Amino acid sequence: MTVPAQHPAEPDERTGWVIAGAGWVARDHMAPALAASASSRVVAVVDRDLEAARALAARFPGAVAHDDLSAAFATPGARIAYVATPNHAHREVAVAAAQAGLAVLCEKPLAADLDDAAALVAGCEGAGVVAATAFDQRFHPAHEVMAAMVARGDLGTVTAVRIVYACWLPPGWAPPGSTTGDNWRVDPVRAGGGAYVDLAPHGLDLVGTLLGEDVATATTHLQHRVHDYAVDDGSVLVGSTPSGVLVTISNSFNTVETLPRRRLEIVGTAGQLVATDTMGQDAGGRVEFLDAATGVSRDVEFDRGTSPFAGELRALEAAVTGGAGWRFPMARDLRLLHLLHDAITPASRSAEPRTLEARA
Repeated sequence: MTVPAQHPAEPDERTGWVIAGAGWVARDHMAPALAASASSRVVAVVDRDLEAARALAARFPGAVAHDDLSAAFATPGARIAYVATPNHAHREVAVAAAQAGLAVLCEKPLAADLDDAAALVAGCEGAGVVAATAFDQRFHPAHEVMAAMVARGDLGTVTAVRIVYACWLPPGWAPPGSTTGDNWRVDPVRAGGGAYVDLAPHGLDLVGTLLGEDVATATTHLQHRVHDYAVDDGSVLVGSTPSGVLVTISNSFNTVETLPRRRLEIVGTAGQLVATDTMGQDAGGRVEFLDAATGVSRDVEFDRGTSPFAGELRALEAAVTGGAGWRFPMARDLRLLHLLHDAITPASRSAEPRTLEARA
């Protein structure tokens, strides 16, 4: 009898990811991008809530669930750790991943306080791994097209960037699909702030990505206007770049969902770009270019089907596996986080929360 030859299984060349933190953004935005990527696979999910880790791992064939960081980061095939825990836990998780030899993609902000953020960056740099902050808006196809138009000179001399990025986040808010009602984003200990700390980092990073230069000076006013919690529910940052571009970034947790709440404008001497509904986790939106010479507006074409998370993971994998390099060092992200905190006015820091009932 002839025995068929046994052939070893082909090695899986896809990049192995560990998801650390099985919450809303990881579950509903990064996980679908990883599942749709031909170059990626999830090898493990780790969360203090083992059942949550198991539920997310079950979506990926062969992925294992853990409630122990060391075990998860030692999973065979692991190359990159996506850190999506609450902000106060970022340092512990990211440094553990780096020390295990994994590249790190850490959600923003880097940490709930500046000391932890600095220690996180130092830990990743000391381990010699590729480390990135998860500013997915860098990779939204609309924003990539807008950045190319600015670089090409289509807008002439850029004079201003204006961003509105807002949402409705009442005290008892729970992410879609969650029944816990644990709104850690308004917990001053776990989040480190409110709407400002949660949303403004995206705007600061995006300005630098679009213009090729970062905001260098800024002043911020915080708002305690609608929701009865200990952190701000709105903010406005006013700043400028070294070349003199004026920047305003308005954020809030107090804008109801039925109102316009996501808008990005870049103003120049030759034209203006206006993007609506591109800020956020989803694909799509609209971009218009208003030609200053003719007064005519036209739609700008871009890939409306690819989420910013898909572009983000592709770019990081290229840096980790192909030596493409990573354009956004964490040290730069840490400088922007310092600017974010330093910009807050003393009056805003000392403001007491105010509710609608209190003003009535």
